[in-house]
Amino acid sequence: MSSLRAVWVLFWFFLITLILIPFQWLFVKLKLPLARLLPHYYHKLISRIMGLRIHVDGDIVDDKPVLLVANHISWMDIVVFTALTPLSFVAKQEVGTWPGVKVLANLQRTIFVDREKKTESLNSAKEIASRIAEGDHIVLFPEGTSSDGNRVLNFKSSLFAAASLADQETNVQTIALAYTFLGGVPLGRRTRPLVAWYGDMEMGGHVWTLLKAGPLDVHVRIGEPVTLAEIGDRKSLAAYSEKKIRKDVADLLSLRPFETKRVS
Repeated sequence: MSSLRAVWVLFWFFLITLILIPFQWLFVKLKLPLARLLPHYYHKLISRIMGLRIHVDGDIVDDKPVLLVANHISWMDIVVFTALTPLSFVAKQEVGTWPGVKVLANLQRTIFVDREKKTESLNSAKEIASRIAEGDHIVLFPEGTSSDGNRVLNFKSSLFAAASLADQETNVQTIALAYTFLGGVPLGRRTRPLVAWYGDMEMGGHVWTLLKAGPLDVHVRIGEPVTLAEIGDRKSLAAYSEKKIRKDVADLLSLRPFETKRVS
């Protein structure tokens, strides 16, 4: 039955994706507002098909552009975050070379960065600032890679320059997430890495194993909006964001009850 579940999910994923790709390509090409909205509704639908139950504490600012700072655990983070609100991501340059993923990332108007070159990081920061000024919600993963789900890695501050290049009143919000239950069973320190996708894991096998495992619960905590003017400079903003996300992830992993709303 577990294999049948995975096949059922993949069937609907590929069918819906292939139907919607031409529409999203056209929306992006013509720079229509629907280019922001379609991925949001697409990922809400995909999250339901996958049995991904998203529990949220807090709200993302929806009446003005915002830079969202988040911890990174799995390829599923993309589904989770995009199901919350229309947004785009900042991703490492290698993602833009992965077959299939490249297409979906480009259609979601992902910003690709080369973290190894300082000049490229500055150009990427300028692009992020420009997109924020245009009204986009942009997600930044300052760890630079994904973790095993049990901890938050050290933040890199370079791309926080985007906040300083944008308006000083640009909103910045933290998003902490933790995968908490798999098939109705609480995830612990030893089982949490089964959900995480990190290191040199092969993606296809990880997707198949996870889809067979059953419904997955993820808890998300969204921080209150702050501005660079309130925090100081980019390094202060990076330090603030890292401290806040570390605390929130620790709370989520403890499974202490707190009030949430169900998104999916």
